[in-house]
Amino acid sequence: MKRIRQKISFVVIPLLPLLFIGCFTLPVSQSGGPGSVTVSNSNPDTIIAAARSIFPNYGYSFYDSHYPSSISFDKDSSRMAQVLWGSYGHPQTIRVKMQITPIPGSGDYRISPKVSTVSNAGEAGFESKRPLVSLWNSEFGPLFKQVATKASGAGSLQ
Repeated sequence: MKRIRQKISFVVIPLLPLLFIGCFTLPVSQSGGPGSVTVSNSNPDTIIAAARSIFPNYGYSFYDSHYPSSISFDKDSSRMAQVLWGSYGHPQTIRVKMQITPIPGSGDYRISPKVSTVSNAGEAGFESKRPLVSLWNSEFGPLFKQVATKASGAGSLQ
């Protein structure tokens, strides 16, 4: 058994750096994970304005902005979310943070979702945020595509 482990280690350990290097070579235009979208020829102001006009149509309200890198929206979650992540009587809020990343050498931006559930949202010092699995991020792909469509072609702010 010991010899088998040694043989596996002999093969696997040298391959680990290749795995890590591969994770860092993805271009920004293709990064961001599920739900990410590229906004072509735009700027952060236009992207944020588009997001602020689209998200309320789906029940989300503006929460916070860290200009020019992100904007966040909140939505009260369902009873199912209370069962999954909270408890009865303690409402849960779904928070989606839109990361805005410039793509070097172009006027394009990559927008990527980061979704979390929040207990006691808006209560200073008592808020508890829990990131959700990246599968949840893919749920925001259609909204992000709407933001990209609305914000594309605005040009850069110069």
